[in-house]
Amino acid sequence: MATSVNFDEVYDVVVIGYGFAGAFTAITAADAGARVLLAEKQPDPGGISICSYGSMRCAHDAGDAFAYLKVTNAGRTPDDVVRALADGMTEIEPYVRELAKVSNATVELRENGGNYLFPGERTFYDTNVTAVPGHDNPRVTYPHVVGGRSGNGWRVFRVLEDNVARRNITVRCRFAAERLIANEAREVLGVWFRDGEGRRVAVKARRGVVLCCGGFEASTAMKEQYWEKSPVLSVATLGNTGDGIRMAQELGADLWHMWHYHGAYGFKHPDPAYPFAIRAKNLPNWVPGRENAHPAKMCWIIVDRDGRRYMNEIPPYAQDIAHRPMEFYDSARQVFPRIPSHLIYDENGRKMYPIGQAIYNQRGLDYEWSDDNLREVELGIIKKSETIEELARHVGCEPAVMRATIERWNGHCARGRDEDFGRPAGLMMPIDTPPYYVGEIWPMVSNTQGGPVHNARQQIINTFGEAIPRLYSAGELGSAMGFLYLAAANLSECVVGGRIAGRETARLMPWD
Repeated sequence: MATSVNFDEVYDVVVIGYGFAGAFTAITAADAGARVLLAEKQPDPGGISICSYGSMRCAHDAGDAFAYLKVTNAGRTPDDVVRALADGMTEIEPYVRELAKVSNATVELRENGGNYLFPGERTFYDTNVTAVPGHDNPRVTYPHVVGGRSGNGWRVFRVLEDNVARRNITVRCRFAAERLIANEAREVLGVWFRDGEGRRVAVKARRGVVLCCGGFEASTAMKEQYWEKSPVLSVATLGNTGDGIRMAQELGADLWHMWHYHGAYGFKHPDPAYPFAIRAKNLPNWVPGRENAHPAKMCWIIVDRDGRRYMNEIPPYAQDIAHRPMEFYDSARQVFPRIPSHLIYDENGRKMYPIGQAIYNQRGLDYEWSDDNLREVELGIIKKSETIEELARHVGCEPAVMRATIERWNGHCARGRDEDFGRPAGLMMPIDTPPYYVGEIWPMVSNTQGGPVHNARQQIINTFGEAIPRLYSAGELGSAMGFLYLAAANLSECVVGGRIAGRETARLMPWD
């Protein structure tokens, strides 16, 4: 706590973290007349948002959206917080269209119901920026970013950067927030930063501070403390190390949803200097009750370290929850027998599509998965086997077990029914054409949902249920998603939460 700090710089609103959430917050606060600092600790802005597909989940009807989100949160998020998100989702499309005019960008819509057949699921649709004149190649516009093959997150961010540039917003990268500055009443007065030269800088926030600095997917220590299974590999960023969580905790912030993260499973690169997991790709979404609506095949099965299949490899919205079956701990053997697991496919599968996909926002990396999956065999990410016995040796299991597993799977495919784990028939295909391929896979996290509790006004709440004065959050830091995630809803939270936090802080009376 400090009340006698000699501040080096003065702003009305300080926004920490320049991804989608930080951009929407800063733009809104600036439009409300505030003098804004938008600070990012990494050399380049964008966070993990820039790597995303860019779809912002919207709603035709706020009541239907609330009904759906209430079920997915399973009572773990207060109704008023859920309702604020649902209400805001009806306003995203016109707001994004307005921002897109600055870049002459194209905005397109896509009807896209919820991931589960809960009440209200038909209300949802996606808003996305699909073209920005003069920016046709993401590797030219953002050479340090690799995102989804059909993703538009980088295009959304281009629009946001254009809008930030048109406003009186100070942007500073390599400017890492370290501690909040507060008085004895724990009212936030400013932020201690460390600049790119190692200097400590005190910045006054006359109206408020908004934490938009992401979660803790890049913090091994925090993941090991809050999650049972380990290791869980990060996909896209080295920047999200829980800084905002620790800063808020110092002022007494309560935490929620720390167990919950968005992720599936992926590969390790053999080069230990490569810092990220590589996502297993082609995980098509399907909705229980509409299993046959998705015709795409998925060419692999997953086995544990003993060579036995243990899960539906493509559960509903696999990119969110496919990591959960890997949690099992065998207390007799004192191991996680499903970490790593092994992903197996055959020559027919190899020819279908890229099995993996690199996604990152990081300078100095230049890796993309090959279209035919053969580069990964050369790199050793994938092992090639001419026989099932050789395949078993790569897995480290008994050949008889591996043969039984594959024969049983092929029998399921022939009968058109996964009798063990209920994988939809339309997503099944046999593994019967050598050579066979196998790669170690690990649970991986795209982004965390846990962090400081916030109320419907995006104020961060302490352990006694009180708002910490002048401290707000938006985006992934303490997401409202409490149990099941709605695809693209974290980006919606960036828009909705950022706009609320920007308005709230800008209207505060200056503390000085």
